[in-house]
Amino acid sequence: MKSTYILAIESSCDDTAAAIIKDDKIVANGVSTQKIHENYGGVVPEWASRKHQENIIPLIDHVLKESGIHLRDLNAIAFTRGPGLLGSLIVGVSFAKSLALSLNIPIIEIHHMKAHVLAHFIDDPKPNFPFLCLTVSGGHTQIIKVEDFNKLEIMGKTLDDAAGEAFDKAGKMLGLPYPAGPHIDRLAQKGEPRFSFPEPSIDGLDFSFSGLKTAFRYFLRDQVKVEPDFIYENMNDIACSIQHSIIDILLNKLERASAITGIQEVAIAGGVSANSGLRSELMKRSEKNGWKVHIPKFEYCTDNAAMIAIAAHYKYISGDFSSHAVGPDARLAW
Repeated sequence: MKSTYILAIESSCDDTAAAIIKDDKIVANGVSTQKIHENYGGVVPEWASRKHQENIIPLIDHVLKESGIHLRDLNAIAFTRGPGLLGSLIVGVSFAKSLALSLNIPIIEIHHMKAHVLAHFIDDPKPNFPFLCLTVSGGHTQIIKVEDFNKLEIMGKTLDDAAGEAFDKAGKMLGLPYPAGPHIDRLAQKGEPRFSFPEPSIDGLDFSFSGLKTAFRYFLRDQVKVEPDFIYENMNDIACSIQHSIIDILLNKLERASAITGIQEVAIAGGVSANSGLRSELMKRSEKNGWKVHIPKFEYCTDNAAMIAIAAHYKYISGDFSSHAVGPDARLAW
């Protein structure tokens, strides 16, 4: 039986990514990271879209060569339709549509956050349905009940800041470079959670991190008034404490979701799932709760095209193709 090749493009934020999937196996996966945003302490949308335009053709050429196939071998082209930065999405969507038209092959639109969940099906062992997925990234924090490849239900979501934003904003208060999450993680490994912060009182399975951010700001302000070098002298413990608080909020809700649904198979996804503290604490709680845990490889946690490719694979085999009338949607509904 002839193999199926799909080119996948991810351009929702500041990383240009492309991948080739052969049937259900990733054969090439590349990413071009934009360093320019580090100078501004956050992603600058205009710069992001310009850099996508510069990077997308060389990157796709790279993954085609890595996979050993030609454009004429492609059976479909998949792309992130949203959510994300509109200018960035326009670059990926427009390129995918124009290339597919020139090759006379179908296109497949992919929801960015659903792809993060389906990244767990790239490698073995794969989750069994149903399972719960805690999806944590710079812009989203969700608990997803996954019953099938195309049946994903949001059980809880952030009401304000996402977990990734909480890390970045805390890091900015500490004077750490952007993105701050990896820096906090490294510092936390050398510290102790000596300082405590209040957990938001939010009913149900929804999240809130704005109150934690405010409490952290006032904590630093008050401590520095008394001891001007407080942050410098206690950096590791401060980082460990704020990371511990964020992780507790995330996993306490995941435990509640597991208790409500009775589902014992859990997964994490999204950029923050690369955090070593979150991974370690999840394993500890899995022993306590009897969970079967799924944690993706680091390269499949942050924005990547392999997750777009695997999501497209399942759409392809069900014949779920998109019209060329489709456009990017920065706030694409679930």
